[in-house]
Amino acid sequence: MFEGQPKGLFALALANTGERFGYYTMIAVFALFLRANFGLSPGVAGAIYSSFLMLVYFLPLIGGIMADKFGFGRMVTTGIIIMFAGYVLLSVPLGGDKVALVAMLAALLLIGFGTGLFKGNLQVMVGNLYDDPKYADKRDAGFSIFYMAINIGALYAPTAAIMIKEWAEKSLGYSSNDAYHFSFAVACASLILSIAIYYLFRPTFRHAEGGKKVEVKDTSASNEPELTKEETKQRIVALCLVFAVVIFFWMAFHQNGLSLTYFADEFTSKTSSGVQAMAFDVPWNLLTLTMLIIIVYACFSLFQSKTGKAKMISALVIVVAAGILCWRYGVFSGKADVSAPIFQQFNPFYVVALTPFSMAIFGSLAAKGKEPSAPRKIAYGMIVAALAFALMAIYSCDLPIPQTVMDADGNPVGKHVADVTPNLLIGVYLILTFGELLLSPMGISFVSKVAPPKYKGMMMGGWFVSTAIGNQLVLVGGVLWGTVPLWLCWGVFMLVCLLAAIFMFAMMKRLEKVC
Repeated sequence: MFEGQPKGLFALALANTGERFGYYTMIAVFALFLRANFGLSPGVAGAIYSSFLMLVYFLPLIGGIMADKFGFGRMVTTGIIIMFAGYVLLSVPLGGDKVALVAMLAALLLIGFGTGLFKGNLQVMVGNLYDDPKYADKRDAGFSIFYMAINIGALYAPTAAIMIKEWAEKSLGYSSNDAYHFSFAVACASLILSIAIYYLFRPTFRHAEGGKKVEVKDTSASNEPELTKEETKQRIVALCLVFAVVIFFWMAFHQNGLSLTYFADEFTSKTSSGVQAMAFDVPWNLLTLTMLIIIVYACFSLFQSKTGKAKMISALVIVVAAGILCWRYGVFSGKADVSAPIFQQFNPFYVVALTPFSMAIFGSLAAKGKEPSAPRKIAYGMIVAALAFALMAIYSCDLPIPQTVMDADGNPVGKHVADVTPNLLIGVYLILTFGELLLSPMGISFVSKVAPPKYKGMMMGGWFVSTAIGNQLVLVGGVLWGTVPLWLCWGVFMLVCLLAAIFMFAMMKRLEKVC
């Protein structure tokens, strides 16, 4: 799985892990913070939340254009500095008045612009590592590993957000609203770690940074076949078609931080019992999930190792991890409180745990010459996402319309009107993750492969623009919340995913022509 990859991949992946950990720590509680701290309605909170996500994914287009001129590495460093300033501002408890609201919006602009310089350009650098012919056939696997590293950061973020908030309340005596800012401060520390990793291991990927000094020495571009104007046009059109489709995936998928979090907060049971409760028992849930991931990877190592010693070590790791899980279950009370933000740990957990299976399946299909093309995987991902929201619609048929009236403490009147089993959201996040693994890493790999060499930064930015538009449309979940029956809310997202998949299949010949 990890063999034959360029060393720079792991350094860039770890640098991105630190940044994503801070980002997802903030995102885990941000929608709830907006409603609690400023007393905003679900629709207004959703508009701010989705607009921020839009900025985070739209501005990589600007960052990509700047990087095509000034170099990817320079923009990545600048982006981290700007992001850090934004997170520092967001970390300061200023209350819930208009001044605090303006300061928060200013912080979001800084974070969005900094992320725009950092995120897309780092991924272009990953793609540049595979311009070397000896790594060319490892591109899809490399992006799967890179995507897995992103989700390692996201996996631990929700628990960190909850723990730091509770610590600020109980140990420092901060109010519930002010305590949210301590969750945001985690991002500051994670960015320091991210930039440290970046510069410590920079020699392993410096040739992929771009910029005038590197371009003089880099001969990889001269080895690429010259594209005609017609070929360039075909590639750009194909990429734009993919961009148009993935808009609707992100519109639906990123409901995890908005309407699905509202559902967890207002309709899902506040307690869990049995084995599954170990995944909600903060902070021990991190141990549980980590041991499960270790067992998965050790099992793959056990079957793929070529020496007896390696197999023995893998087996020992499995036994130790399983023993830790058994010990934890033995001392566990059998019951745990369920906090709404904690559900956001399941998607990154599934990504990290399932990536080896995904790589093994597609690797086996590739060996047989039957691996689906990247565009076809994206279309399948849309169908899978539709299935997740179909499940939500079915289980929501008998549930009441959510309440939008707020009480004096900023909480929805009538919240917790139902005790839906946590298993519903656990299962929905699993299905959504299958769709994500089919769409996101493969889409990024597709862009890095198909984009004309002169427009790599811009086209990677285009991928993020499509994500940005989808994120802006996330506000649909906030608008629908409390205005239509729940089943209809989920049905809207199911329908747009299905229609996008149909469109993708209709365009498949044109898309596969440039692969």
